[in-house]
Amino acid sequence: MVNIVESLKLKKKRLDEHSPFANNVINNLLEWFKIELTYSSNAIEGNTLSRLETAVVVQKGITIGGKLLKEHLEATNHAKAFDFILSLTNKNTVTEQDILEIHRLVLQNIENDDAGNYRNNRVRIAGTDVIFPNYIKIPELMTKFINDLQHEQDPIEKALFAHYEFVTIHPFIDGNGRTARLLMNLILMQNGYPPAIIKPKDRLKYLKSLEQAQLGGSKDPYKEFVIGCIDKSLNIYIKSIENKDLPIIKLRENLIKIGELAKSTNENNPTIRHWIKLGLIEVTDKTESNFQLFDKIEIAKCHRIRELQKQRFSLEEILGKLSEEFE
Repeated sequence: MVNIVESLKLKKKRLDEHSPFANNVINNLLEWFKIELTYSSNAIEGNTLSRLETAVVVQKGITIGGKLLKEHLEATNHAKAFDFILSLTNKNTVTEQDILEIHRLVLQNIENDDAGNYRNNRVRIAGTDVIFPNYIKIPELMTKFINDLQHEQDPIEKALFAHYEFVTIHPFIDGNGRTARLLMNLILMQNGYPPAIIKPKDRLKYLKSLEQAQLGGSKDPYKEFVIGCIDKSLNIYIKSIENKDLPIIKLRENLIKIGELAKSTNENNPTIRHWIKLGLIEVTDKTESNFQLFDKIEIAKCHRIRELQKQRFSLEEILGKLSEEFE
C-alpha cells in the first residue's frame, strides 16, 4: 500500500512541474471529466444513459427517446453538482453546508423533499448485510465526520476517509453514493489531484470492497481500488499536459458494431461478448435498438489480448496490462 501511495505522489509531483496549465487544456480536461464522471457515477446507480447519451443531454439539452425523465434529470443534476464542486476547489475546507448543497443538486426535481435534507427513517440496501446508523444519530455523526475531516492532513487519506465514512453513515435516503464520490473528488481537486473515475464495469469490485470494510474486514481492498482510480486519472492528466493528447467524447458515427469489431480482429461474436463480460474490452455506446458500439481502439485491445494469451498470461494479468497500456 505504501508503495502505491508513494508512486501516486511522485506522479502528482510530475504533474505539478507543468503548472500552471494552459487554459484550453485544463478546460477541455474538466469538461471531459464532467461527462465521464456524470455517466459513470449515475451508471453505477442504475442509470441506463450511455456515455454519449449523457454528453448529449448535458451539453446539448436534448432528450433521448425511450429514456426516463428521471435519468435525464440525474445527468443534468450531476453535471451541475460537478460545476458546484469546481467552484469550491480554491477552498481548503469542506463544510456541512457544502455537502448538503451537493446532495440538493444531485436530487433536485427528483426528490425535492429529500434533496439536501438528512433522512428521517431507517434504510437498508438489498443484497448486503451492512446495517446503517439510526437516523436519530445522523446530525451528531455528521458533525463528528466534518470535525474528523478537518483534522486529516494527507490529501489521499482525507479523500479516502471522506468517501468511506460518508457512505457508511449513509445520511440521506437516496443519492449517498453520488454525493460521496463528488465529495471525494472535491477533496482531491482541492489538493491538486484530478478527480477519480469509478467505472461502471468495476461496480461490483467497488461495492464489494466497501462492504468488506463495513462488515469489519480490511479496508485495504477499498483503498487500493480507489487509489488505482486516482492513478488512472493522473495518467490521463499527465498524458494530456505533456503530449497535448486530450481525451474526447467519441462521436457515434466513428464507432463500430460488434460484427465489424469481430471481422477486423478475426474473432467471433461470442468471444467478443465473453471479453466484454470479463472487462477486457469496453462497450463505448449503444444504439436505440440496443446494438453495442465500440471505439476502434478495441481492435488493438483484441490483438493485444491474443498476444498476451500466447505469452501465457492469466486473464487477471491481461486485464491489468490492458489497464496500463490503454489508459
